[in-house]
Amino acid sequence: MYVRLRPLLYRLDPETAHAMTLQVLRLIGSLPPLASLLKRLFAPNDLPVQAMGLAFTNPIGLAAGFDKDARAWRGLACLGFGHIELGTVTLRPQPGNPRPRLFRLPEDGALINRMGFPSAGALAVAERLPARRPRGVVLGVNMGKNRDTPLEDAEQEYMHLLEIFAPKADFLTINVSSPNTEGLRRLQERPQLEHLLRSLDGRRRELEKTLGKRLPLLVKLSPDLTHEELLQALEAIMAHDVDGVVATNTTLSRSGVTHPLAVEQGGLSGLPLFERSLQVVRTIRSYAGASLTIIGVGGIQGAPRTKAMLDAGANLVQVYTALVYAGPAVVRTTLKGLLREC
Repeated sequence: MYVRLRPLLYRLDPETAHAMTLQVLRLIGSLPPLASLLKRLFAPNDLPVQAMGLAFTNPIGLAAGFDKDARAWRGLACLGFGHIELGTVTLRPQPGNPRPRLFRLPEDGALINRMGFPSAGALAVAERLPARRPRGVVLGVNMGKNRDTPLEDAEQEYMHLLEIFAPKADFLTINVSSPNTEGLRRLQERPQLEHLLRSLDGRRRELEKTLGKRLPLLVKLSPDLTHEELLQALEAIMAHDVDGVVATNTTLSRSGVTHPLAVEQGGLSGLPLFERSLQVVRTIRSYAGASLTIIGVGGIQGAPRTKAMLDAGANLVQVYTALVYAGPAVVRTTLKGLLREC
C-alpha cells in the first residue's frame, strides 16, 4: 500500500508531506479504534531489550527530528517502535531556518535537512507528555539550544530543559552535534563538553532524588568528528556518569552521494551515512567497553544493517530516513528479518 502511496507523497514538497503525515498519525493516535487498527496492521513481534534501567519491547526506535513537537507520538507508537525520541526541543519557540529546508535524494536513499531546530518550545512540548502513558511506550526528549543563545549561555538553557523534561521523559538526549545551528558543534569539544556535563549531571542527580526515579542522560555526537575528537568527547562523557551516546547525528560529508541535490547545505541522513555511523559505534564500544549504552543511528534500513549495527556494539538503533523510504511497516519487517537471523 505504501509503495502505491509514495509517488503521490513525493509530488509534494518534503516538509509539506511530512506535516501531513504527522497530522494523520496525530488523528489516528487520538482515536482508540483507529489506533487499535494501526497496531494490528503494523505491530511487530517483541524482541525485548534492557538498557539504562529501561525495558524496551524491541531495539528499533524512531530518531529525533521526526516528531519535533510531540504531536504524533501516540500514532507513531502504533507502528511498533521500541522507543520514540522527540524533538529536538528548544527552550523558547523558534521557527528554524527558512524553507525550503528538507530535500529528498531517493536514488541515494538519503535526505538533506537544514531545519535549524524549529520548535514549539519546551513548555508547549511538555504539556503534550502525560505523566502516565500507554504501556510499553518509551519516550525520550532530545534537547537543543536556541539559535540566538550564545555558547557561553548554553549551559543554563540545557539546565532549564533538563528541569522541564525530567518529570516527563524516560530519557533525555543532549544535542550538541546538529550541523544546522551555528557554533553548536563546538560544545562537543572536551573543555566545553566537560563543563556542560558536570553541571547537568549534578542537577540530574538532585532531580532523581526529588522525583524518585532514574533519569538516563545521553549525548548525541557528530559523525564528522576525527578519531581523536571522538575519544576526547568520550573521555568527557565517561567522566560525568552519562548513561549513553547516540551515534550519530547527520553529516556534512557528501561522500558517495550522486543526486544533484547533494549541493544543498545541511545535514545528510540515510544510507550514505551508514558505514561512518557503524565505524563510530565500533570505536565507542571498543573504548568504553560495556559502560555506555549506545544508540546507533544513521542509514539503518532493513534487517542486515540493523544486525550489523547491533553486532558492532549498539544496544539500540534508531531510524528516520528509513521510515520515509520504506514506510510504516519498517519496524515489523526489520524485526521479522532479525528474528530469522537470530
